[in-house]
Amino acid sequence: MAPQAPQALHLGSTDAANALLAHDPLALLLGMQLDQQIPMEKAFTSPSVLAERMGVPAGGRLDAAAIAALPPETLLEHFRTPPALHRFPGSMATRTQQLCQALVDDWGGDAANVWAGVDSGRELVRRIGSLPGFGDQKARIFAALLAKQFGVTPEGWQEATGDYGQPGHRSIADVVDDASRVKVREFKKAKKAEAKQQA
Repeated sequence: MAPQAPQALHLGSTDAANALLAHDPLALLLGMQLDQQIPMEKAFTSPSVLAERMGVPAGGRLDAAAIAALPPETLLEHFRTPPALHRFPGSMATRTQQLCQALVDDWGGDAANVWAGVDSGRELVRRIGSLPGFGDQKARIFAALLAKQFGVTPEGWQEATGDYGQPGHRSIADVVDDASRVKVREFKKAKKAEAKQQA
């Protein structure tokens, strides 16, 4: 079961990227996985570039089983071809394949099954956090994104996602337009500066 798609997403840098994120749970999950050490918009645009390179037709979806079954060097080529999908194409191609294999093995090949029918926020964060490439913080941010923009709101989701579940501009879960993206970026910058001062 796919989550309820929002009116429009503002996570990627192109309309095609945002349209894919809105209707393809795997693209959304991959965007979150790639969201490290590169700009958020780049991370969430890369799934649509990957789909294009894999020959997914317009309006189609990425297929976890197809990605898991690709020869690793083929997927690496998709990641490495300019413009590269990530600053670290090798490690992220491997991680993407691991994530897709986990979805095939444990979730029937459908990313949406990870959050379908979940009955508590804690269980939602636990499920996401069990996926390759998702630590606790990333799991809480993604759970907050599902709640705030896709209507996936199991009991206790705000408590389970901590600060990310609160109103404000703390993470990608709060990016709903250009202005909120700027505010989230400012918040992250301030947090980094604060951490440096305390180090």
